[in-house]
Order: sequence, then C-alpha cells, then structure tokens
Amino acid sequence: MKKNEIIIYTDGSSLGNPGPAGWGSVLIFPDKKVIELGGREKESTNNRMEITAGIMALKEIEKRKVKAKTIKIHTDSSYVLNGITMWIYAWVKNNWITKTKESVLNQDLWEKLFKVENNLKHQYKIEWVKVSGHSGVHLNERCDAIATSNAGNNTTILFRGNLKDYEKLFGPVAQTQGVQSSTLNKTKNKNKGKIAYSYVSFVAGKMHSDKTWSECEKRVKGKSGAKYKKVFSKEEESDLIAEWTLKSLI
Repeated sequence: MKKNEIIIYTDGSSLGNPGPAGWGSVLIFPDKKVIELGGREKESTNNRMEITAGIMALKEIEKRKVKAKTIKIHTDSSYVLNGITMWIYAWVKNNWITKTKESVLNQDLWEKLFKVENNLKHQYKIEWVKVSGHSGVHLNERCDAIATSNAGNNTTILFRGNLKDYEKLFGPVAQTQGVQSSTLNKTKNKNKGKIAYSYVSFVAGKMHSDKTWSECEKRVKGKSGAKYKKVFSKEEESDLIAEWTLKSLI
C-alpha cells in the first residue's frame, strides 16, 4: 500500500436477477485499519448491489473524514466501472434519458454514487480500477464471500481491526496491490495461441456470440459499423456484452 492512499474493494451478488441480494466492501486506511461493510436486500439485482457496494464504501470515507490523498476503488463490474467513469456524464447531460429515449436503469443509485463521489473529489483523487472476478485476488474474493453470504441471508461476521490481523485471516493484501497491470500483461501473453471461448459481435444494433471465427466473420463481413472481439472465458464474454449493450444505450 502507498502512503496516503485508501484502498477499497467492492462486490455484489444476487440469487436470481432479481432475487435475494447482497453486497460487500473492504476498506483499508492509511493507518492500516481495515473495515468490512456488507448488507442485503430481499429482492434486487446483481448490478444494483455492485453500485450499492461502491456507494456505501465511499459514504464510510465521507463520514470518517479520513486524511489521505487518493482513493483507489476496485470493482470486477464493467457496468459500474464504465458507468461511473464514462457513461454517467452523458446520462446527467441528457437528464437521465438514453439516446433510445428510455430512462437510465438504476438511476436512483447512479445519482447517489455520482453525488458521493463528487463530494469526495474536493478532498481526494479517486481512481476506479477493474479487477477480474474469481481470479484469486484476495480482497475481491472476500467481498464476493460477504456479498454472497448476505444474499443467502446467512450470518456474516464483518472484520474491523488492524491490517496485520486481517492478513492472518485472508492472506497478504500486498498481493492484491498493483496486480492489475501485471495481470493484464500476463493475460495477453497467456492468451496467445489460446482457443477462444467465443467471438462476440455487435451488428445493426444486435448482439451475437459465435463459437467460431468463421461464423463471426460471416456475420460482420461487409457490415457497416459492425464490431467484434474474441474472448477467452464466459465472464469475459458477459462483461463485454454488458459493456457494448449499455454503451449503445447512452
């Protein structure tokens, strides 16, 4: 961890979409204090819980008035990352109406997240970081465990204490810091020559997923504005589809 930096990890979960749902966050402060947060709703969606986890974590910092320069908040949700760093500016500008003249989904939560983030920007530099879910990143895995447990209405003991004791329970936090850049480079090398999980394409306003390049090529070849990408896992496919679908609605 860097000095004067607050580290946050967040995650959300739902059993059904909508269905019983939960969220979890882990915050590590510059004085090496660790706080876990979590909650549940009887019926919600995974995306709403992902946003809620971010809101509650940032509100905790706002309440505590922590002395630091930077907040680095990690999420495995492309929906949250792209929404708060890019799409939300168009949504606000267009009075929360998409270019297809529909209301933005989860507007109530996006407004709360946007507000608390802007309040904190007066004091902190805020950096949003995308992590890969279920890939062994300790704090991401811990947030997932909290969120999933809450979704299942199970008793969840939330940690509050010092970093040294926290690492005894959940592993070295240092392994989760800076993992993104190295992971991205390793992933690129690892994917060389690897068989694709699928080929995702967006053609004439419709999303498609093909198992072979020949199928995808026939679909996109000669089509104006068509885009496509090879992915290597079901999670990567889902993230890409969500990203492209939402981007088309902005």
